[in-house]
Amino acid sequence: MTASDITTRLRAALDRDVAVELLRAAIGRESITGNEANFVALLEERMRALGMSEIRRAEFAPGRPNIWGERKGTSAGKRLLFIGHTDTVHVEGWHDHWAGTAKQDPFAAPIVDGQIWGRGAGDLKAGICAALAALSLLDSAGIRLASDVAYAFVGDEESGQPGTGISAGIKDFVGRIEKGEVVAPDFVVYVEPTRLSIYPAQIGFFITDITITGRSAYFGVPELGKDALRASHAVMSALWKHSEDVATRAEHPLIGRGFLLITGLEGGGYIAVPERCTLSLIRKLLPGESLDEAAAEIEAAVRDAITDPEIAVAFAYPAGRDHPLGGSAAEIAPDMPEVGALAAAMARSMAGRGAIEGAPFWSEASFFTNRLGIPAVYCAPGDIRNCHTFDEHVDVEEYLAGVVGFARFIVDYCGITE
Repeated sequence: MTASDITTRLRAALDRDVAVELLRAAIGRESITGNEANFVALLEERMRALGMSEIRRAEFAPGRPNIWGERKGTSAGKRLLFIGHTDTVHVEGWHDHWAGTAKQDPFAAPIVDGQIWGRGAGDLKAGICAALAALSLLDSAGIRLASDVAYAFVGDEESGQPGTGISAGIKDFVGRIEKGEVVAPDFVVYVEPTRLSIYPAQIGFFITDITITGRSAYFGVPELGKDALRASHAVMSALWKHSEDVATRAEHPLIGRGFLLITGLEGGGYIAVPERCTLSLIRKLLPGESLDEAAAEIEAAVRDAITDPEIAVAFAYPAGRDHPLGGSAAEIAPDMPEVGALAAAMARSMAGRGAIEGAPFWSEASFFTNRLGIPAVYCAPGDIRNCHTFDEHVDVEEYLAGVVGFARFIVDYCGITE
């Protein structure tokens, strides 16, 4: 059977309405970080309906479960894993923003102008549902797999809720792989939204909160104080210069140049010399850059900019993920056969899709590539540019193309038994 024949067979077997209703049901299960169990219950129901084996749930924190399972192939071979996070960001302000329209309920999943709207539509329930619907499509097309395809859905990827957003779910899951409790895959597709492009590389990042402390004094006698805001001006100038220097070092072919961005400044008082201010920054890293070295460079730049020994500075790194300071950059070779096969599958499924690009975001693929040494890419329907916003939506045709594309890739990777 040729590649064209298989794709035609899959398209003919696709039940569009069933696939769309799966995504609408997923959006309907509110799963803001911390409430992942609400969505996991639906996933377990659908995974059992698909006849998966070895379905397991395990809590990575009280009341917060991961879930995983597999479809066994008819023989030994390479093992493919689809994985995604079950949690979404908050919906504060959504209802007011869309009040009086079909979009006002962030969990109603209305279809408006050929697009499915709602919180989590793109980030990343379209990816999860496309991967599950792909397995259902293979069944409908009468295609039996030669080797195993596995699915895992983990929580705590998103940040923003107090005490959450530290990748606790995937840390638990990869720990089970390391201990042999879960069979290690040979290739991983993490279903973050890519508009059906394939991302074999991702940025790294860390966030730094810098607290500058001087000494307050009444405004009439400023010479008695130590102005923290004035010191912050020198610090910001030094950091912007450092960012320019970082950007000149290297350019990655898929994710561009590194830099830092100052994202916030707070300080000042009432009619007094400001005693304290805090500024925040985020640093983008390229594959191969050390988080420890990059953080040390920032700290050195800040300390060099503060010339008054009576002004103190402290650093905090609140967004540790696969590294105590932040998230590591990651990449695999873009010319790997698996990358090319997935790109070809998406290109056959929808015109203009299947490009090989770089992820302008950090997510959890680095737990596989860097920690486990297992190649991983990002690929799924949805556009990261509208995620986390009031405009979160997924194009219906792109979503359905993702279902067919994933099914086609599963065939290519796992092989079939006629």
